[in-house]
Amino acid sequence: MAVKVKVIGFCLVLFLCIPKLEGQSRVKDTLTTWQTLGYDGASAFGGLKYAYSRPFHWGKKDFLTAGGIVLGTVALFTFDEESSNWFQGQEEDVPGVLKETGYYLGKPLYNYSINGGVYLIGLLTKNEDWRKTGVLLISSATTVGLIQTVSKTLVGRARPIANVGKASFEPFSKEAAYHSFPSGHTILAFTTFYAIGKQFENPWAKGGFYTLGLLSPVSRLWSGAHWLTDVALSIAVSVVVVDSIDRYLEKERYPKEFSKDRISWKLQVGPGTIGLRGTF
Repeated sequence: MAVKVKVIGFCLVLFLCIPKLEGQSRVKDTLTTWQTLGYDGASAFGGLKYAYSRPFHWGKKDFLTAGGIVLGTVALFTFDEESSNWFQGQEEDVPGVLKETGYYLGKPLYNYSINGGVYLIGLLTKNEDWRKTGVLLISSATTVGLIQTVSKTLVGRARPIANVGKASFEPFSKEAAYHSFPSGHTILAFTTFYAIGKQFENPWAKGGFYTLGLLSPVSRLWSGAHWLTDVALSIAVSVVVVDSIDRYLEKERYPKEFSKDRISWKLQVGPGTIGLRGTF
């Protein structure tokens, strides 16, 4: 229990120590606490609906991105067993604290404790930036959590430790040994720390949080709980979902700022002319 509390406490303290979100609120808070809760709850639910509806609005670029992810996953699949053997071979040399931290960061109870903690700080201090980050965390975690819960049962892929090979599937199996794809620990942990990292412009801050997000995926590879393709695709899903919901929240909560950010500048050169063209 002490390790679990330390992990959650460490993540919140780390977040508090970085100044980006300690400033004044971007939007003056004129709502009561209950009104604020209702507004943020609606934002979180709106983000979830937005993420699930995006595939119906994909354009050419989106389909190319999805195709690239699929091709990358297929490429990794070719050496899933070799990579799994290598990662499991490193486990004995890995410090226990790293393995435990990675494990607990991906557990729903502790993951949501971090997400909820960030939101409560924003709510109690009336800081819009913290609140928006908390809404992003909760909405994203809920979105990917539902995806991985359904996919695990639907796909029914065997875990490496089941010793039946990388291509063994039993859809709708109730056995934990056939719940390898995707990685629940990976998708929750990386979603959380990728979402937090996006709030900072400092590359060291981003890198620190992204590294924390990768600890859980690697710990699952060390333990033989998942294949490399499981964690890789889980990370890809996390990035797509967080980026999608973050975009929705920016547009929904700060429409004026979003409109300004949407201007796209391009250098235009022609006969006797040179200049910038803004598209919005």
